[in-house]
Amino acid sequence: MGDRVYGGDEKAKLEKLVREGVTVLQEIEDLNQGLKETVKAVAEELDIKPSLINKAIKIAQKNDWG
Repeated sequence: MGDRVYGGDEKAKLEKLVREGVTVLQEIEDLNQGLKETVKAVAEELDIKPSLINKAIKIAQKNDWG
C-alpha cells in the first residue's frame, strides 16, 4: 500500500466499513448455524440424512431442480 497517509474522513470510512463487515459476517455465521440446526432437526424427524437436505437446498439455490 505504500506510505500513503489517510485523513480523518478516510480513516472513519474504513473503520465504519470494518465494523459493518464484522457485523455482516457475524450475521452470516449465526444464520448458517441456525440453518444447520434446523436441517438436523428436520432430518431426524423425517429419518433422512441431513446431507440430503443440504444437497436439495444447494440445488434449489442454483435453480437447478430439473
